Amino acid sequence: MSQGFDPSRFQIVPPRRFEDLKIGEVFRAPSRTVTDAHATAFQAVSCDNHPIHYDQTYARAHGHRAPVVHGLQVLAFTAPGATLLPHVFGAVFVAFVEQSCAFLEPVYAGDTLYPALEITALTPQGDTGLVTTAVTVHNQDGALVLEGSHTYRLRTQPSLWEPSSPTDQDRLLDEALEETFPASDPISPS
Repeated sequence: MSQGFDPSRFQIVPPRRFEDLKIGEVFRAPSRTVTDAHATAFQAVSCDNHPIHYDQTYARAHGHRAPVVHGLQVLAFTAPGATLLPHVFGAVFVAFVEQSCAFLEPVYAGDTLYPALEITALTPQGDTGLVTTAVTVHNQDGALVLEGSHTYRLRTQPSLWEPSSPTDQDRLLDEALEETFPASDPISPS
């Protein structure tokens, strides 16, 4: 290891506390042009074999200029990890707890997509808080093709949660997840 370099302290951007986030902040993902290869790969992974997604003739017969890219694939472009948001959250991130969306316009191979997440609500809840973002995806023509929301749970007191070792990080993550998603009582055998 190089002298003075600590991989556990390597950051892309400085992490911020829940209290430091502001309503109206926007986190953009890099634009991406969807290709036939992307659509084919998503079809294979999703097992969605509806002909609207791969059959030119079928798509045209149903009012489309080409096969339609899967809506869930377009939604995937809003993944927080496609932006700097998870790096901004840093060690205070607990869970991605909710998402919703509406598909407003079809997306075709060759379209370039521009995803963005804007903080619309910050709701403190004791030692955690909820961050709600509006998510949007526009295409190269400026058309809004998807809109929705994401909600994330963050720790509000990171000084109590910052791990000093990978083992501490695992333990603290387990505690935070248990608090967010409590385990139900085990079923007793009859």
